[in-house]
Amino acid sequence: MNPLAPYIQSQIKLFKNDPHKAIPTTRPFITISRQSGAYGTTIAESLVEYLKLHDPQKDHPWTKFDKELIDRVMQDHDLPQSIINYFPESTVSEIKDALEELFDLHPSQYALIHKTSETIIHLAQLGFVVLVGRGANIITSKLPHGVHVRLTGSFEKRASHMQEYLNISEKESRIYVLKEEQARKNYIHKYFEKDIDNPLLYDLIINTDTIPIPTAVQIIGDLALGHCQ
Repeated sequence: MNPLAPYIQSQIKLFKNDPHKAIPTTRPFITISRQSGAYGTTIAESLVEYLKLHDPQKDHPWTKFDKELIDRVMQDHDLPQSIINYFPESTVSEIKDALEELFDLHPSQYALIHKTSETIIHLAQLGFVVLVGRGANIITSKLPHGVHVRLTGSFEKRASHMQEYLNISEKESRIYVLKEEQARKNYIHKYFEKDIDNPLLYDLIINTDTIPIPTAVQIIGDLALGHCQ
């Protein structure tokens, strides 16, 4: 079964009687920005389960959009499957990008960022979503009832986590974390002109070195559920 099916069905049910009904502005959503190896995926997945259990509005199941986000963007904008690899959470050489656009290999990176942003805004407006990465906190910063979270941790512990998670050597994990972290910083700076480490971009910053994952999930979840009231 498609893991997004319950979420999609809940939205169909919400609007089936009035397809022109305005999207509510009181529906909560969460964005997660994460340093590489700071348990972003683990916390996002646990958050969905926590919210499903504790949210009184059971007819609107919370859903995570991490890697699933790109599938949703391609669906929303009727993009061919052949361009799925052109959605990295990193910057792309402008010369390479321009040449590939010229030869009709794929839309420009800026066009893809724009389409991704449109989908992120739409999902946030629908609510009950956990949006991971891709500048979602910046894109949705003007929308009400969002909880914007940054997950951080020491380099040593994050590299150790990725070494275990990816089953790679210590040296490889350290290189991986450094490259992925720099790529995300560059992505946010180039396409949104923001500093990903600016604390003012977030409502909550959690150090995963010292805050256990279950505690982090409860803190974030309870904060989001407060917007449901």
